[in-house]
Amino acid sequence: MSRAAGVGPAVAALAAALVVAAPATAAPAPAHDTARTPRWALKDSGTDARFRGLSAVSRDTAWVAGSKGTVLRTTDGGAHWHDVSPPGAADLEFRDVHAFDARRAVVLAIGEGEASRVYRTEDGGTTWTESFRNTDANAFYDCLTFLDRRHGLAMSDPVDGRFRILSTSDGGRSWRVLPGAGMPAAQDGEAGFAASGQCLVGSGPRDVWLATGGGARARVLHSADRGLTWTAADTPVPAGDPARGVFALAFRDRAHGIAVGGDYRAGQASPRAAAVTSDGGRTWTTADRPPPAYRSGVTWLPHSRTSALAVGPTGTDLTTDGGRTWRTLDTGSYDTVDCTPDLGCWAAGEQGRIARLER
Repeated sequence: MSRAAGVGPAVAALAAALVVAAPATAAPAPAHDTARTPRWALKDSGTDARFRGLSAVSRDTAWVAGSKGTVLRTTDGGAHWHDVSPPGAADLEFRDVHAFDARRAVVLAIGEGEASRVYRTEDGGTTWTESFRNTDANAFYDCLTFLDRRHGLAMSDPVDGRFRILSTSDGGRSWRVLPGAGMPAAQDGEAGFAASGQCLVGSGPRDVWLATGGGARARVLHSADRGLTWTAADTPVPAGDPARGVFALAFRDRAHGIAVGGDYRAGQASPRAAAVTSDGGRTWTTADRPPPAYRSGVTWLPHSRTSALAVGPTGTDLTTDGGRTWRTLDTGSYDTVDCTPDLGCWAAGEQGRIARLER
């Protein structure tokens, strides 16, 4: 039996148990099952930094990146977190991290001009190398993603009317700005959201998607050639305001994706806060029953074709039908979420909150 086939029943059991755990409409679990109900188990991070960057490697190993230049790493399932922040970075805002394993990772700092930077480590954060520093005052980098261990991209809000794409082919050791000729024109006010490290995501060796908001329409842009050329598609997620749009994307393959977002301002309604695609992002359909509020992060459950988690400041939601309907599982505040092939699911957010899904 293959490893993927072996975890299939475990994924089904996890999704089923999560449905039982949903407080909105599900019946209470039998008393003998309570201890096995999956739940977010908070891990003591030892800091009050806000973590919007998260990269889960396994159930044991994960990296988080956040405010005050903070980068933490665990290799024991969150029992201990090691501060591996780059030296001299206390004034930076890290909003994305991609970890290749327990030793190699790349982090992105956001901001105007030189505040946007990329750092890389090959020794678990003992030492860091600054591999990119933005020198264009008009650029503001939001997210990065890697398609494999060599090829990665980072995206900036529009410069001269088009989103800017940064590319690496050596694992983040060096970067170059790609030509903008293949990028569609941006709408007035359109930008990305550096909310969860998921405004730029990939699937497979060449496909990348970019989420936007702030303009008249919330859009998803797609590239099938590692960022050289792009097409744009409107989504039904509300926009028309700098605080509204698509905040995060997750694709389980080249065709099937989920978009989540809304209005990030507390107390503001976020109708149609999720949408789905089955054609690689060419068209998007509103979720029949979307999450009840703004959601900033989303991830597919590993080895699942139908189950995914979405998180935001007011809770966590689960879908078991590919994003068409969502049920609230938890009301804790998280900004970002990520799962691993060995069924390790992690979430992170404000006030140093880091959690792992556990029974």
